[in-house]
Amino acid sequence: MARMGDVLAGFHAAWEFDSDSVLIRYERGIRTPKLFAALGERRIPHEALSAVRLTPGRRGTVVLHAEPKPGADPLMEAAAGQLKESCDPYRLVLPAERETLAEYYADELRAVLGPGSGEPADRHLVAAPEPPLHFKAYDGKASFDGRSVRFRWSWTGASSAKWKAGDQSFPVTELCGVEWRTPEGMGGHLRLLRRGEDRPHGEPDQDPASVVFGLGYGPVHESLPFAASVLCAVRAAAPVAAAAALVPARPDPADIAERIRHLGELHSAGLLTDEEFTSKKAELLAEL
Repeated sequence: MARMGDVLAGFHAAWEFDSDSVLIRYERGIRTPKLFAALGERRIPHEALSAVRLTPGRRGTVVLHAEPKPGADPLMEAAAGQLKESCDPYRLVLPAERETLAEYYADELRAVLGPGSGEPADRHLVAAPEPPLHFKAYDGKASFDGRSVRFRWSWTGASSAKWKAGDQSFPVTELCGVEWRTPEGMGGHLRLLRRGEDRPHGEPDQDPASVVFGLGYGPVHESLPFAASVLCAVRAAAPVAAAAALVPARPDPADIAERIRHLGELHSAGLLTDEEFTSKKAELLAEL
């Protein structure tokens, strides 16, 4: 049997085997994927795993791969299958001469997987990166303090629709999910999914609940851990949000005043017409 504290070291990471979990420590270095360096280390409970495989790798290597249960890891849930193979945090690449040792640890892990290992998890079992977190998107800056997600728009990148809506703040209790689309493809963005809404508000570049990536903005190692942390907080807040939905929400006068002030700035800058400013201001005052 594997002893508590046994370590299997590979390229870019080392796995330490404990009685109820595997602690994965990622290296920091020029050749290490930036996502691994950003994660640092992660503890994966045995109950979060659904399968363990050992397969031949490239150029004289073998790959030990632990597959998490659907819904067990907020990082992988947010990624939704979009990560490149080389950036999969559950893959440990080793020299081929360690295949026998790797097979031993693979068998040990398979032996501790329970009868329900093939079933989706009913909650997150792997911790998400802890807030506060922030990153720069193409059209603004996103920040998360554990309670609310905030978007502050960029003068150079944000659309007029987002400027008219003003900087945004979304309590996690008002959200039901997160949509992350990798910046390594077309249409990369982070969109917050709000409770009680059937569909998003248009394209991400027009939706005030979204920030868009591109041109080096919103890289995977910054935006994906951010999305995972928000998703984890949203899931944890779900019971509170359900209870709050039964009580009519009261608008915050300070927030209304701030939004009116922002409208005034847009009006003074010529981004809003007199009619648009008067109409929007009346709508905000009506919420009090």
